[in-house]
Amino acid sequence: MSRKNPVIAVTGSSGAGTTTVKLAFEHIFLREGLNPAVIEGDSFHRFDRVAMKEAMANAEQAGDANFSHFGPQANLFEKVAETFKTYGDTGGCERRYYLHSNEEAKPFGQKPGEFTPWETVATGTDLLFYEGLHGGAVDDNVNIAQHVDLLIGVVPIVNLEWIQKIHRDCAQRGYSAEAVTDTILRRMHDYVHYITPQFSRTDINFQRVPTVDTSNPFIARDIPTPDESFVVIRFRDPDKLHIDFPNLLSMLENSFMSRRNSFVVPGGKMGFAMEIILAPIIEKMMSDKKTA
Repeated sequence: MSRKNPVIAVTGSSGAGTTTVKLAFEHIFLREGLNPAVIEGDSFHRFDRVAMKEAMANAEQAGDANFSHFGPQANLFEKVAETFKTYGDTGGCERRYYLHSNEEAKPFGQKPGEFTPWETVATGTDLLFYEGLHGGAVDDNVNIAQHVDLLIGVVPIVNLEWIQKIHRDCAQRGYSAEAVTDTILRRMHDYVHYITPQFSRTDINFQRVPTVDTSNPFIARDIPTPDESFVVIRFRDPDKLHIDFPNLLSMLENSFMSRRNSFVVPGGKMGFAMEIILAPIIEKMMSDKKTA
């Protein structure tokens, strides 16, 4: 961890909604005039799209039905930890991009599903910002979480997470509902062992809880809207982050405290709540950076 070169990681599984938190941070960075080094979690996959299909097929032939993007076999955990530590120590690191689509791949003259070459991130950025699957991952060999100064979890209840994933993958990526369900099942072992444990290490969790029936996510026709949900915001150590609960309650209508360290807001206020919670934390980070 580093006061001089802070590392912020937003972590959540596929379909969790980490993009909402990323957008809140982008607004804060813009208002504060900050220049972040942005790192994408997908860039630390071990295999490109073609090689991943081959690796999955080989794993299935060997009797491994759980090989997935969620586990260490398919990711460069050691490279994530090295990147965070190097940035904390020096203010610089390496990064690359995973090209998801034709639109992303065209400027690089590459195919979708490939990686760009590793490049050096120039020093002079204000902080490192990571958004992806494994910002707080720990296994027998690597501890990524120890190098993060602010770790944020985005954790909708699991049925809502599955609904969001099924709808997104079917609408945006052309998969069938049956194919997405098979992916969820294949990932379950790694989800339990490498994704979920991260949310006990996070400084803040944002968990969206729907107020409509999501008991069978595999037949749900619609994703519950923000107005059909609440967001439970849990702080591991409110004093460390200087959380002013009375102020938050006054600024967010219909919010309430559910536990000493847990705060509940209407789902439609999720983005606003993120910004008013996170902005003072970032300001404090930048103040500490100047005096480090």
